[in-house]
Amino acid sequence: MHKLKIFLIITLLVFIQVSCNTTDPKVEPELLLKLEDVSCTEAWLQLSTNNIQLPATINLLKNNSVAQTLNLSTTDSLLYIDSLLPNQNYSFQVSSILHQVSSNELAATTLDTTSHNFTWQTFEFGIQTNVSRLFDVAIINENNIWAVGEIYMNDSLGNPDPTRYNAIRWNGTNWTVIRIPYNYQGADFYNPIQSVFAFGLNDIWFCGNGIIHWDGNNFNPMPIPTNVWGPYQMNKIWGNSSNNLYIVGNAGNIARYNGSNWTKIESGTSLFLIDIAVNSSNQLFTCGINMSTIDGIIVKTENGTNFSTFVESDNIPPAQLFKPKLYGTISSVCFDRSNILYAAGNLVYQYKLGRWDYLRSLPENYIGGNPGTFYRGYVYKIRATASNDIWIAGDRNTLRHFNGSTWQQIGLPYDPQIDLVWRGMENENNTTVIVGSHNSNAIIMMIKK
Repeated sequence: MHKLKIFLIITLLVFIQVSCNTTDPKVEPELLLKLEDVSCTEAWLQLSTNNIQLPATINLLKNNSVAQTLNLSTTDSLLYIDSLLPNQNYSFQVSSILHQVSSNELAATTLDTTSHNFTWQTFEFGIQTNVSRLFDVAIINENNIWAVGEIYMNDSLGNPDPTRYNAIRWNGTNWTVIRIPYNYQGADFYNPIQSVFAFGLNDIWFCGNGIIHWDGNNFNPMPIPTNVWGPYQMNKIWGNSSNNLYIVGNAGNIARYNGSNWTKIESGTSLFLIDIAVNSSNQLFTCGINMSTIDGIIVKTENGTNFSTFVESDNIPPAQLFKPKLYGTISSVCFDRSNILYAAGNLVYQYKLGRWDYLRSLPENYIGGNPGTFYRGYVYKIRATASNDIWIAGDRNTLRHFNGSTWQQIGLPYDPQIDLVWRGMENENNTTVIVGSHNSNAIIMMIKK
């Protein structure tokens, strides 16, 4: 019995000694690389680290050659690579010499470019005694296109007609000017129309000094209660059906139509709201502007009723850019098919992967760039289908297309001295239509691939 006790004590002491001498398994440093997105000339990679002492210096390898040396200060980083070639295969890897570790090797193929090979026609309408201009356009199909604004023409005797036209329609062969009546207390009037949105041949909506609906036979005024919309101009109309329609306008006004009733929606801003963009998740964004104070804003809603500020813009110095404001004013917003948000005005931006950046492909697109507007003018409208198919249009005949690699001026050459302003744009399949003003005339350009 005594020997058994001694044996148990010795066994216990050995167990305690072994237990005290154990150490946790060594955790090896790790680098994990993930592809977030590619364009024709760029790639975005997400780098995650584990058990890496920060700050750390790493090498980014492209096709097995060091392309960049980076200093990491956070465990997760978004890496940006530019100057790639379109439609090419690349491999990427990161390594840390200090930690003697490399990441997984990541394969990526850049997008191919689209074409700059377009044909176009230009049309002008108006007379010298009054200023004609167009603000917006809707494409139903290549043989049914509506543009809106104000157009002055001569009457049948060749004299200036004091009553303006406020719409013009393309039937596949020619344009026809149209007077679409607003109605106030039983009286028709023909003020400019600011925006048009079409669901089909017999379901077209117009706004400006009120709402008008074309049902295929008649232009019908759509009264909106004064407690929903006061004496403010309506600037843009959008919907995914006639039972879910939005209008935005001056003084931060927003209203929604459900097919029966109008509802006022608070935007949280008093700026003039002038463009609408909607992503594939049906989140609606609208941008606002004050040209005199160089202020801008983008507000958004996820449920169609509660809007909140997404980003603001102001006349800020470069050191404050993206912290969190943008620089300048914002006149236009749009989404491409990948849900990248583009915003344009003084500069052109993109919002992807949760952060803002310049649209880096556009030359001179930074604070202090484009001196004397030698490259382009102010951008009033941006539309994009993908990162390799982007259009911008604005003053001084700014009309450029990006094919994923290069920007090309379309139509007449860019001219800093010309009085030609493009204000509205829409693209549908292989047709793009841009509208605006040239001297005292309204101007339309139809572009086809």
